[in-house]
Amino acid sequence: MEFAASLWNAGHFLLGYLLPFLFVLTTVVFVHELGHFLVGRWCGVDVKTFSIGFGREIFGFNDRHGTRWRFALIPLGGYVKFSGDADASSAPDDEAVSRMSAQERARSFPAQSLGERAAIVAAGPIANFLLAIVIFAGSTFFFGKQVLIPRVDAVVAGSAAERAGLKAGDIVIAIDGQSVGSFSDMQRIVSIRPDERLEVSVERDGGTLTLPVTPALTEIKTKLGTQRIGVIGVKASPRPEDWKTQRFGLVDSTKAGFTETWFVVTRTYDYVAKLVTGRESTDQLSGPIRIAQVSGIVASSSGLLGLINLAAILSVSIGLMNLVPVPMLDGGHLLFYLYEALRGRPLSPRAQEIGFRVGLALVLMLMLFVTWNDIVHVRGLL
Repeated sequence: MEFAASLWNAGHFLLGYLLPFLFVLTTVVFVHELGHFLVGRWCGVDVKTFSIGFGREIFGFNDRHGTRWRFALIPLGGYVKFSGDADASSAPDDEAVSRMSAQERARSFPAQSLGERAAIVAAGPIANFLLAIVIFAGSTFFFGKQVLIPRVDAVVAGSAAERAGLKAGDIVIAIDGQSVGSFSDMQRIVSIRPDERLEVSVERDGGTLTLPVTPALTEIKTKLGTQRIGVIGVKASPRPEDWKTQRFGLVDSTKAGFTETWFVVTRTYDYVAKLVTGRESTDQLSGPIRIAQVSGIVASSSGLLGLINLAAILSVSIGLMNLVPVPMLDGGHLLFYLYEALRGRPLSPRAQEIGFRVGLALVLMLMLFVTWNDIVHVRGLL
C-alpha cells in the first residue's frame, strides 16, 4: 500500500505541478532566447549554442548552420551563445576573438556595430512582451471575455463603500475618469490603489453621481497565498442575467492584448516602487517553487487556457526582469552599450569582468532569496 501511495503521489506531482511548470517556463524561455537568436542571425552573427536549461545536455542536435540546439538537465532558464561569447552570460571572449580569421571575426558578436549588438540583446525581452500581447490578443479573439456588469449587489457594513454612500443597485461606470465596463475592471482599479481617494461615478435611479471612496488596504488569503490589495467593500451581483460574453474583432483583440500586457507592466513597476519605498513586503517575490505551485493550481482550475495566460504574465515578468541594469542580464549589457555610446569607447575588459562578477553575485543572491520565500510560503500552506 505504501508503494502504491508513493507512486500515486509521484504521479500527482508530475502531472499536477511539474508538467504545467515546465510547459509555462519552457515556452517563455524559448521565446526569449528565440528573440536573441533570430535578430543575431539577421545581423549575420554565428550562433554556437541555443540551450533550454542549464547544466548537462539531455539531448540535442546540430542544424545546418552549425548551431547546437540542446535541452539541458536544469530547466530554470536558457541561453544563446554567439561566436565570441565566453560563456552563457555573453561575456566577451577577447582571446578567442583574437585567434579567429578575419572572416570568422566578422561573424562574431563583438565585431558587430553598437546598434546591432544592442538590438540583439534587446530582442529577448521584446520577444517576451510580444508573446504576452499575442497570447492575450488571441485569447480575447477566440474566446471573448466573460463580463459581469459592475452592479453593486450589497455593501459591506462598516466598509469604505458604505462610508462613501454607495448603495445596493448602483452600477459603477467610471473611477477617476477611467471607464469601468465590468466588475473585474472595478476590482482591478481598486486593488492597486489602496489608501488613495478615488472618484467613483455610479448610475442610480436613472441619474449619475460621483462619490469619493478610499479603498482600505486588506490582506486576502487565496489558494496562491496572501495578497495585500485595496478593497472598498462591495459584493457582485449573483444574477445570471448580469453576465454576458463580449466578442471582439481582430483590431479590438489586438488592442486588448496591448492593454493587458501594459497592465502587467505597470502593476509590476508599481509593486517594485512600493517595495523600494517600504510600502510593500518582499514576501510577494517568488521563484521556481511557487511558480510550479501556481502552474499546478491554474492548470487544475482553469485548464490549458488559464495556463497559457499564466505564461503570458510570466513572459512579461521575465522580460522586465531581464531589463534590470545588472551585468549578466540583458539590461546590464544595454547599460554597457549606453556607456559605449556616450563615451565613444567600450568599458574596459577589466571593468566588464568585475561587472559580470558582481552581477552573478546579485543574481545568485536573488535566486536564493526567492527560493527561501517559496519554501516559507509552501510550508505555511501545509
